[in-house]
Amino acid sequence: MSTYILLSEVTDEGASTIREHPERIKEVNEEIEKLGAEVKEQFAILGPYDFVNIVEAPDEETISRVSVELGSRGTVKIQTLTAIPIDDFIDNFEG
Repeated sequence: MSTYILLSEVTDEGASTIREHPERIKEVNEEIEKLGAEVKEQFAILGPYDFVNIVEAPDEETISRVSVELGSRGTVKIQTLTAIPIDDFIDNFEG
């Protein structure tokens, strides 16, 4: 499984949904699992993004499907990043 970072910015519609139904956040996590990925950690954050999710998925196609599916709803904008474990990163420089 590969690790991905999803940086989420909720739209006005998304903020309204969270205010009225905060449990919706966890329901979305269940939907992510149905798409073949797993939310490992999730944080509400301050700054230009509203949430950061650490997600595992078997491949880029799966995480792309997750990002497109969630983004197509109009309640959130997502930036998806590939995370490389630091030991793997270091191994790339060792001969």
